[in-house]
Amino acid sequence: MAKEEVSTPVEEKAKRVAEQPLEAAGQAGEGEQSEAKPRNKKAKRTVAHGHIHILATFNNTIVSVTDEKGNTLTSASAGASGFRGSKKGTAYAAQVASEKAISEAKQTYGLTKAEVSVKGVGMGRDAAVRSLVNQRIQIESIKDVTGIPHGGVRPRKPKRN
Repeated sequence: MAKEEVSTPVEEKAKRVAEQPLEAAGQAGEGEQSEAKPRNKKAKRTVAHGHIHILATFNNTIVSVTDEKGNTLTSASAGASGFRGSKKGTAYAAQVASEKAISEAKQTYGLTKAEVSVKGVGMGRDAAVRSLVNQRIQIESIKDVTGIPHGGVRPRKPKRN
């Protein structure tokens, strides 16, 4: 009795690859790499009017610059500006962070006007807003969007003896 060989599709493909001359296989690989087309540079987007969100906590200050739809353009924080530990919560760190975010938004997107919303109770609230004025950004409005507790926290369950 003679055994019939049953080959799988994987084995058939391996045979075909083995039968190809090495030169043809090498040329196909090189041709794929050389056909890569150079990409055109992306058109620079200008955003003249935007929103500046300042989150001032006790431990850090985060400044985000967005367009009118809410898409983030740039952001900076006291920690990203090089401050560590308890120095991140200071007013000076907030000033440096907001200057960094605003200058990047002005250079990259041409930001001139902004609405400001401030959230939190940290020391960097006022310093971050003052630095916006120093950066020659025309501020249209300043809103305080700090959350207000209503109803308080859940009470402890009663003791069982």
